[in-house]
This record gives sequence, structure tokens and C-alpha cells, in this order.
Amino acid sequence: MKPVTAVLGAIVALVAVVGLWFMTTYNGLVSRQEAVKGAWGQVQNVYQRRMDLVPNLVETVKGAAGFEKSTLTAVVDARARVGSLTIDKTLLEDPAQFKKFAAAQGELSGALSRLLAVAENYPSLKATENFRDLQVQLEGTENRIAVERRAFNETVIAYNVAIRRMPADVVAGLAGFKERPYFEAEPEAAKAPQVRF
Repeated sequence: MKPVTAVLGAIVALVAVVGLWFMTTYNGLVSRQEAVKGAWGQVQNVYQRRMDLVPNLVETVKGAAGFEKSTLTAVVDARARVGSLTIDKTLLEDPAQFKKFAAAQGELSGALSRLLAVAENYPSLKATENFRDLQVQLEGTENRIAVERRAFNETVIAYNVAIRRMPADVVAGLAGFKERPYFEAEPEAAKAPQVRF
């Protein structure tokens, strides 16, 4: 009877160790997954800040005599496209939807950059305190967006690595942890800007 008891004891100990490992690994992956959601919340927060600033900026610029309507229209249209996207938890789980969201945000960033560049041609607009304040807030928001996107990407990379590493990938597969998309540079970012004197 002693050998049977020893074998049963070894099996129970092995099951306990494997169970403890599984539980610890699972909890670690849950923590990383929640970190991704938290980082995503921060990205959404700064994007919302920008969305709130755009109407004030557009109204301020509309008052400038002769301001290029096509530039304003591009900003308003880009903001509308961003606002029309449904943002819910599935966005982080669907790379195609995430890419569409990132592209819409990129369009809005580009339209706002063009608006601020065109505003340079309107000294009376640049001289207004309201426009200067909005410009500073918008530039600060764009910097915050870059910081939060970087933090989000770092969190997603850590999560994606954790679910793909052996042996945690077994737990991730069994528990349904899926790889998350991250922000990538737009293809236009690879092109050097042309500078003419």
C-alpha cells in the first residue's frame, strides 16, 4: 500500500503545482489585459479633449474674413467621421475596426495641422487671444495624444508578448486571451516633407 500512497501523493502534488501555476499565469494575463483597457481609456480621454476643442476652434476661425472654406470643411468633415465611429470594447478586439478608428483620428490630426498652417496667413486671426489660447490647447492635446498612444502601445506590446510566450500561451489559448492591435504610423509618415526656399 505504501507505493500506491506515494504515487497518489505525487499526483496530488503535481496537480496542485500545475493548478497553482495556471491560476497565477491566468491572473497575470488578466492584469495585463486590464492594463491595456486602462491605457485605452487614457487614449480615449485625450481624443475626447480634442473633439471638444475642435468646434471652438472652427467657430473662432470662421470669424476671420476670407479664411479658406475648404480647410474648415476638411476639419469639420474629419471630426464628423471620427464622431460617427462606434467606440466600444470590441474596437480593441477587432484589428480592422481599430485601424479604421486610427485612420479617422489621423485624418482629423492632418486636417487640424493644415488649419493651423493656413491660419499663419491670417495675422488678424493669429492676433486674437481666443485663437491663440485654442491653438496652445490643441497643440498640448496633440502632444498628450502622442504620449498616451505611446503608453498604450507599450502596454499592448507587453500584453501581446505575455500571451504568446511559452508556456503562458497555453493558458492564454484555453482562457480566450486574444492579441490586441496597437497604433502604427500612417504610411504618409514615412515620406520626408518637402522643404522649399
